[in-house]
Amino acid sequence: MGQTLDRPPEITLWLQEWSVGKAEALEALMPAVYDELHRQAASYLRRERVGHTLQPTALINEVYLKLIDQQHVNWQNRAHLFGIAAQAMRRILVDHAKSRHRDKRGGNAENLPIEAAEFAVSNTKKVDLIALDEALTRLAELDERQARIVELRFFSGMSVDETAEALGISAATVKNDWRTAKAWLFLEING
Repeated sequence: MGQTLDRPPEITLWLQEWSVGKAEALEALMPAVYDELHRQAASYLRRERVGHTLQPTALINEVYLKLIDQQHVNWQNRAHLFGIAAQAMRRILVDHAKSRHRDKRGGNAENLPIEAAEFAVSNTKKVDLIALDEALTRLAELDERQARIVELRFFSGMSVDETAEALGISAATVKNDWRTAKAWLFLEING
């Protein structure tokens, strides 16, 4: 996502056509965004525990199924699509972690490196994905924008500039909210 989130312009056109029910627009759209979605999934899953059972392709396939189920979405642009994809990835990964946790019958929840979310400097500290999701839900009740920033940066791997564009705010606001949200989440998760 090194280029502007709204490039190439046909992506926005395909999204708008998809919004009004043109199935052929989705057929054109998905190959155009697949590589970026796959890169984001692979980047995120590299931060997961060794032996994670979800692979990037499987995660993208699940995201795709969630995206095509979206009804009555007024797709705005590529950034909007990747924002929705980030929410879908979060739900899929949290559901997967909860399922594994249930399968272990109370065993340890699925862990991911806390430094992946830049909550702490330590490379050894881990955070429970389920605890992160619960804390992020509580953060959304206090400050929805900060929660969206964490979701876009952490679950979708967007840069500060990409997040700013997706939310229609300045990069400085993203940086400030990101820093505040990380501190709040760190305290919330670690007590």
